[in-house]
Amino acid sequence: MLEQKPLQGIRVLDLSRVLAGPYCTMNLADLGAEVIKIELPGHGDDARRFPPMIPNSTDSAYFYGVNRGKESVTIDLRKPDGAAIFLDLAALSDVVVENFSPGTMARFGVDYERLRERNPRLILCSISGFGQSGPMASEPAYDIVAQALGGTMSVTGMADGEPTRCGVSIGDMVAALYGTVAILAALRVRDSSGAGQHLDIAMLDCQVAMLEGALGQYSATGTIPGRIGSRHPSITPFQQFPAADDYFVVGAGNEGLWDRFCDALGLQQLKNDPRFADNHSRTRNHAQLDPILREFFLTRPRAHWLELLGKAGVPCAAVSNVADVARNPQLLERNMILAAEHPSYDRLLVPGSPLKSAGGDPPPPTRAPALGEHTEAVLGRLLGYDRSRMADLRGRGII
Repeated sequence: MLEQKPLQGIRVLDLSRVLAGPYCTMNLADLGAEVIKIELPGHGDDARRFPPMIPNSTDSAYFYGVNRGKESVTIDLRKPDGAAIFLDLAALSDVVVENFSPGTMARFGVDYERLRERNPRLILCSISGFGQSGPMASEPAYDIVAQALGGTMSVTGMADGEPTRCGVSIGDMVAALYGTVAILAALRVRDSSGAGQHLDIAMLDCQVAMLEGALGQYSATGTIPGRIGSRHPSITPFQQFPAADDYFVVGAGNEGLWDRFCDALGLQQLKNDPRFADNHSRTRNHAQLDPILREFFLTRPRAHWLELLGKAGVPCAAVSNVADVARNPQLLERNMILAAEHPSYDRLLVPGSPLKSAGGDPPPPTRAPALGEHTEAVLGRLLGYDRSRMADLRGRGII
C-alpha cells in the first residue's frame, strides 16, 4: 500500500463539464491531486441537472458519479475580472483541464499563451470532439458523434440489426482516460525539462485508437468489418449464449480451452468434427457451430453451465445487470462499489477507483462538491482574498 498518493502536491484547475473532462480530473483526484472545479456562478456544470436526482436533495446522481473528491469554486470567466482571478490561480497550479469548443479559451483571455506567460510549467489539457486542428475542429460533438464517426457503432450490434451506440459513453470516457495518460506523461516530461505543454486530446482520435484489429482486417483483406453481435471476429467460441433462464458468456481462446470446453459439456463429437478442428476452422464455420451450441445451452439453466465450465477452468460468466454488479462480492472486496458521502441520502452508490497498488488502497473520497462550496476557502487560502474583497466580487457576479 502506498503511503503517499502519486499525485499528492499536484494542483489541477478543472474547467470542464459533463463527462470527458470531469472523468479525467476525477481520476487525477483519485491519484491524490488537488482538483479545483471552476464553475459558472449560479449555473455550474450542466451535469448538475442531469436526472435522476438524489432523493431528498437537488443533487444529480450522474454528477456525483464523476466529480467526487473535488472542490468547487465559482468564477465567471466571461468577465475580465473573473479571467484575471483564474490566471492568478493558474500561476499557482500544475494542470488545467478544459473541454470547451476550440477557441473558447482564447475568447475568455485564458488561452495557452496567456497561461504560459503566467506559469511556464503549467500543463493545459484540452479535450474536444475533433481536436484543436483540422477541418472539423470547430464542429460540435457529443459521445454518439464520436462513436459514429470513429467506426465504433458500425461494429457494434447484432449482424441483422442497426448500428448501436455502446451502452456506456466510451467516446467521452476513452478520451478522458487518454487525457489522464497524457497529463501523467507531461508531468514526467516537466520533471526533467521544467516546461509545461498544451495537450490536444480529440474524442474522434481516441475512438480510432480503440478500433483494435478492425483497421488491420480491412487493410489486409479488403473486407469492411461489420456487426457480429457479441462474438469475437477471430476467436470461436467467444460470445454470449442464452441458457434456459438467462444469458452467459464463454471464451475458448485457444485449443486447450476448446478441448476442456467440449469435455466439460460432454460434446466430444465437436472436437472430432473437421469443421471445428481448430480455431481458424471454427471461426470460418461459425454459422454451423453457433446453432448447435445455442440449442444445447437452452436445455439447462445458466448456473448449470457456469458450474461445469468453471470447474473445467474455461473462462465464463453470467451477463450481469447493474443490480448484480452492485452486490458482486469480488467488487465489494475491492472497494469498487461505494456508498457515497451525501449529506442527506446514505444509499447512493458510486463506482470506486480501479487505480490501486498491490495490497489495496483506502477508498477514495466519494462526496461531490456543492456549487461554489469552496469559493471563499480556496480564494482565501491561495490568493489571500479577505471577506470584503470576496463580498465585492460576489456582489458584481464575478464569483
